[in-house]
Amino acid sequence: MRSLRTRLFAILILITGLVWLSAVAWIFLSTGAQLERVLDARLMEAARMVNSMVTRRALGTGGEIAVPRIEMEPHEAYNRQLSCQIWSLDGALISQSEGAPEARLSEHAEGFSNTVLNGETWRVYTVDNPEAGVRVMVGDRVHFRDHLVNSVVFGLLLPALLILPVLAGLIWLSVGRGLTPLSRIAGELSLRPASDLHPIEADGAVSELQPVVKSLNALFRRVSEARERERDFIAYAAHELRTPMAGLKTQAQIALASEEPAIRQNALSQIVVGVDRTGRLVRQLLDVASLESGAASVMEDQLNAGQILTSVADDLTAHQGGAVLIDPALHALQLSMPAELFRLAARNLIENALHHSPEGGNVACGFSEAEGEVAIWIEDEGPGIPNEELARVTERFFRGRFRSAVGSGLGLSIVETALVRAGARLELRNRREGGLAAGIVIPARSARMLAAAA
Repeated sequence: MRSLRTRLFAILILITGLVWLSAVAWIFLSTGAQLERVLDARLMEAARMVNSMVTRRALGTGGEIAVPRIEMEPHEAYNRQLSCQIWSLDGALISQSEGAPEARLSEHAEGFSNTVLNGETWRVYTVDNPEAGVRVMVGDRVHFRDHLVNSVVFGLLLPALLILPVLAGLIWLSVGRGLTPLSRIAGELSLRPASDLHPIEADGAVSELQPVVKSLNALFRRVSEARERERDFIAYAAHELRTPMAGLKTQAQIALASEEPAIRQNALSQIVVGVDRTGRLVRQLLDVASLESGAASVMEDQLNAGQILTSVADDLTAHQGGAVLIDPALHALQLSMPAELFRLAARNLIENALHHSPEGGNVACGFSEAEGEVAIWIEDEGPGIPNEELARVTERFFRGRFRSAVGSGLGLSIVETALVRAGARLELRNRREGGLAAGIVIPARSARMLAAAA
């Protein structure tokens, strides 16, 4: 059931029906009990009335009893409902009402009793009169009582059944009226162009819709901020790509136009450097797009930190030279985190370290443990990062004072985003002996040392 209006209508009809049925059941039970008491009281009064008449006649004649024939007044559907019998105490039938059964109504001497005669159940009240020497019995057929209770309940239930369609229509209209504010908001949103992300006016909304309106406004704000970041990203990316592409074209024109081998060779060398820089920028742009789209896997893997760092280092040094020293103890460090995100962060950190290290310098990879965390450190021998720039170096396209020739300002931003998605964090600090230490800080619960390797 996908319609909110239909769901509310069904719930209200169900609840109303249950309440109504409960009321009918209660009325049926209470009415039955009340009628039983009233009809029992009627039996008792009728028996006592007949007994009083018999007593007065017996006393007025000096003890001789001449009981007249008892006539019960007929009344429509309840004609001859009550039957009366007068028996002598020695068991002889003295008199009975018209239509009364020939058999004895009750074998009990006093009070109420239930008797089955000819397949019918009778409710009987008996009065003993020792003075007159008689026993008076007044009986009532039980099915007449049930018929009376059913008639009362049916009289209550029939109007309810007739009113139910009217009630259902009123509930349907009321639910529709109650959902008008929601329909108004939906209509307002449907008329908006895709570029219109201004907040919905929340002051006039009903209190139940306030959380929805606030959540929508928060979503609009986040989407607006994301679109602003995308515009900035595209503008910066276009700018960063324009410079190397222009340089490539210039160097290609020089190589084509020059007859000097040295000049041509230098131009071709510059083209190679420009292609490397452009290729790195394109790869980083693709990494950013992959992280933001959620394409990178966030499923936890069991990975060996030393093996991945060695693989990344071998790949990078084979293409751009340099030396990466990896602590052998890292091969004993087992991590529980997405392997793709860890490799992406490690590649960018090692690549940055190689670009900023001086010729002949080394990049070192090690790890430390402290306060429930494990940190994998990648250290270089470059100029480091000025302290006033440490807070900004993870911003996209930010290139500090000591930027490298092939840098684009995306590497540390990619690392930070990848580590956050992996449940880790990036820590940067300048080394006292010179250079930068970049740490991949992982919760201790996601890292363990392999006993055999240790």
